[in-house]
Amino acid sequence: MPMWVALANGGQMRGQSRTGDAVVRIVKCRHGGDVSMSPMQLNWDIFCRVIDNYGDIGICWRLARQLVREHGKRVRLWVDDLHSLQPLCPDIDASLTAQRCQGVEIHQWPIAVAVDRVGDVIIEAFACELPASWLEAMAAATVKPCWINLEYLTAEPWADGCHGMASPHPSLPLVKYFFFPGFSAMTGGLLRERNLLAIRDVDVASSPSRDSLEISLFCYDSAPVGELIDVLADSPIPVRLHVAPGQPLVAVAACLGGSGPWRRGNLSVVPFEFLPHDDYDRLLWRCDINFVRGEDSFVRAQWAARPFIWQPYRQADQAHLDKLDAFLVRYIAGMSATCATVTVALFQAWNSGTGLRRAWESFLDVRSEFTSHNRCWADNLSENPDLAAALVKFCSTKV
Repeated sequence: MPMWVALANGGQMRGQSRTGDAVVRIVKCRHGGDVSMSPMQLNWDIFCRVIDNYGDIGICWRLARQLVREHGKRVRLWVDDLHSLQPLCPDIDASLTAQRCQGVEIHQWPIAVAVDRVGDVIIEAFACELPASWLEAMAAATVKPCWINLEYLTAEPWADGCHGMASPHPSLPLVKYFFFPGFSAMTGGLLRERNLLAIRDVDVASSPSRDSLEISLFCYDSAPVGELIDVLADSPIPVRLHVAPGQPLVAVAACLGGSGPWRRGNLSVVPFEFLPHDDYDRLLWRCDINFVRGEDSFVRAQWAARPFIWQPYRQADQAHLDKLDAFLVRYIAGMSATCATVTVALFQAWNSGTGLRRAWESFLDVRSEFTSHNRCWADNLSENPDLAAALVKFCSTKV
């Protein structure tokens, strides 16, 4: 199989990554012989290249923490831009080339990286392409590491068939496996920490009651933010809009002027600073409606079990609309016909920039059912293995 693997929808997956010596546990059998157990795969290397947003590093940071906390792995996270990680993890020092935080070894990934050792599992996040020196070290290892390309999340049906696909390197004795997060048991599942939903429920139960509608806004600059502000300002009940920094805040400031907070009609607009992951999760849990984007906040909004509106990352060939449609097909299953129609219209209005007012008004009419559906949706998703556990299990079979 070539390193470039053609997908059923005409897309492509990339290949290449690195390896390290596996650790094998040797135990004495009852009769005095040595029995080689399955590799412990203790040492993991995760490589992440920050493109233009915080989603890639956000996913890798969550995964690295969970592998350490829940699976006892030794994880090195290699990042080419530590300044993008710092807002999500304020405890790190972006000027350091190596440090430890929350049990994870965090390394600056320079253009030329020296190879001291390679892990038992190598995760090449989102086809970031490993350095040639690392590939050579992987190929030279006596026991080849398990090499994973962690793909982007999609609900498109072809991902089920491509999950776990192997791609041998064209010139080195290495095999890379494509690991797809997803919404079905045939994929790698979604990132979900142990007891996350129970912790969520305790947090929500302790939240004070309120009369206002709380909404969080995290979007790309192509979202119809101005129209949303106009719609919310006309709300019959008070609305508090929590605006994330970066593109969302820039869009809001362009509409309202100044730096906030703002007030227009029945709408209060409150900017918030970058939040560490756990704090952002709590914001999603406590808001009544969440506007989210990309992948990381999209997944966390689903675990929040609250109504959400998703904006996928915009692509030049409009492939993001295929991803949106594929998700909606899965997501609206089980809704009433009316709620399903309203849901599709709202998501499409937010992503197209047309018809948002009418879609929002229709959404408010079915909000109760929409809320109930999201709780069932999160519960059903939680029946699948979480992404970290699925990765650990998958890699243990590839040695």
